[in-house]
Amino acid sequence: MAITRIHHLNCGTMCPAAAPLINGPGRSFRERGTMVCHCLLIETTSSGLILVDTGFGTDDCTHPQRFHRAFRVVASPRFDVAETALSQITELGYAAADVRHLVVTHLDLDHAGGLGDFPHADVHLHAVEKRAALTAPTLAERGRYIQAQWSHGPSWRTYEDAGDDWFGFEAVRQLDGVAEQLALIPLFGHTRGHCGVAVQHEDGWLLHAGDAYFHHDELIAANRCPPGLRLFQELVQMNRRKRIANANRLRELSRHHAGDVTIFSAHDPAELHRFTQ
Repeated sequence: MAITRIHHLNCGTMCPAAAPLINGPGRSFRERGTMVCHCLLIETTSSGLILVDTGFGTDDCTHPQRFHRAFRVVASPRFDVAETALSQITELGYAAADVRHLVVTHLDLDHAGGLGDFPHADVHLHAVEKRAALTAPTLAERGRYIQAQWSHGPSWRTYEDAGDDWFGFEAVRQLDGVAEQLALIPLFGHTRGHCGVAVQHEDGWLLHAGDAYFHHDELIAANRCPPGLRLFQELVQMNRRKRIANANRLRELSRHHAGDVTIFSAHDPAELHRFTQ
């Protein structure tokens, strides 16, 4: 099996207030910031289409009231059906049934909304994340996970902390029925079972780091993160020690293996632009 093409998609735009607090200096505080939902669509020769993260889904866009009011006010999502993964995949000439595998970094409401658009796909994720999302044991988790996004009863494929070493990280390899060039990389902290997703292609590795960091300058130094994003990370983290430790490890990976691994996060529009310009 081979990966034939990788598409970088924005499957949801959010426009929080005060652009410099979100995107860094150079813009007016009167402007709204921009955050994206960076997803990967992977074409393969024998595993169909693989979607890494799903952004907002069709039902999210048509029923925005499923999101709590605080999120809608603070994040100011566009909820544009044309941005959903399903809509963009259809534009490429595929059908929903062609997406056979969904690999998610975590199940936060802005990452898992598209699950219902691909009801026949297997959903691959860390076992810790599935348990946290489906049971939502704390008040914070009850706010960040939307059970309606998986009310169709997905075919879950879960994985524990076991697998091959990947540039010094633990890596869960050999995902069921998925290309051997993919791996889950545990990056806990933002949520209990948050993972990155590594994809090997002809020029090296891509690492979708999910919400392990939020701004590209964080790969240079932790204090380079705009203050709004820094505050948000502190407010929503489930384990501060693990989150900071994994952000430091990603920084070291970027410094020492830049020629082998290209790292990007889920919500940085500058990183997405680098792949789509």
